[in-house]
Amino acid sequence: MKYDYLIVGSGLFGSIFAYEANKKGKKCLVIEKRPHVGGNIYTENIEGIQVHKYGAHIFHTSNKEVWEYINQFAEFNRYTNSPVARYKNELYNMPFNMNTFHALWGVITPEEAKQKIDEEKKEAGITEPKNLEEQAISLVGKTIYEKLVKGYTEKQWGRKATDLPSFIIKRLPVRFIYDNNYFNDSYQGIPIGGYTQIIEKMLDGIEVRLNYDYFDHKEEMNQIAGKIIFTGPIDKFYDYKFGELEYRSLRFETETLNISNYQGNAVVNYTEYEIPYTRIIEHKHFDFVDTNKTIITREYPAKWDKDKEPYYTINDEKNTSLYNKYKELSANDEKIIFGGRLGQYKYFDMDKVIAEALKCAKQEL
Repeated sequence: MKYDYLIVGSGLFGSIFAYEANKKGKKCLVIEKRPHVGGNIYTENIEGIQVHKYGAHIFHTSNKEVWEYINQFAEFNRYTNSPVARYKNELYNMPFNMNTFHALWGVITPEEAKQKIDEEKKEAGITEPKNLEEQAISLVGKTIYEKLVKGYTEKQWGRKATDLPSFIIKRLPVRFIYDNNYFNDSYQGIPIGGYTQIIEKMLDGIEVRLNYDYFDHKEEMNQIAGKIIFTGPIDKFYDYKFGELEYRSLRFETETLNISNYQGNAVVNYTEYEIPYTRIIEHKHFDFVDTNKTIITREYPAKWDKDKEPYYTINDEKNTSLYNKYKELSANDEKIIFGGRLGQYKYFDMDKVIAEALKCAKQEL
């Protein structure tokens, strides 16, 4: 055994584990199938702008321990996520708040907004929602649903809202205040200089192999270390023994424009179904960068297959049951620890990944 730990994947989970293990004097090897470290939080400096290559990553947490931990590696700016929703040529603030309701109905007071929503809910008369559409209308009424939920959701999932189960939308955040801050968390921001530097600092002094796919070297890799921290798909690790877990994928179109400001906001969601992308990200607004050029990314939801990158887990009854079979199988394998979104088959925000990685490192080390 040449290493104490083989870490498959250099995203947040794998890199944090490697950093903590290295501090304890453990010898680690990190392998990464991409040509760069960082996983999906990788950012690249283009034209002086930090470009989020795999979709917008906005750090937010109410966990003080996690916030202080990540701030060891970078200083964070004061970015506040305030997305704008565009329906045809109408613009609305997200999450749904008094600014949204005023734009929709001309209401001014919270009482007027509540009355309008309650009227629409009563008119719909839905007591036992049978699908996502009915669930959403029963929560926020028909106007908000049709303009701001329906098209976006159908694009995201690749299915009609009437064919999606109601449990996908357990609640919709409705705020009767004039506040466009999307998150309620105590801490929020973007690292000044991007996310990649954070991972590079974590992996400083640790052996890393890029463009190195575990599955191309599986036999050798399984013999090289005492334990494996695996952050790839758990079903693929076991050669799809019980079948494939399902995901949704994404496709990105990134463009450099010779103007200083394209849309005036970092995130604009396109909620009508006829526009194929769900949002446009204008990267410079994450960092308040003043340049003569700007870089935008259109984000297209895509059907997933084994050749595409898995971004969103589909945690319905069927997939949860399938994942539990793999989890049970892994419980009997003392050499392997699964972590992260793909290893644990769960949609994690960044702060939750950090908490999971620290918990794993504490238990293991």
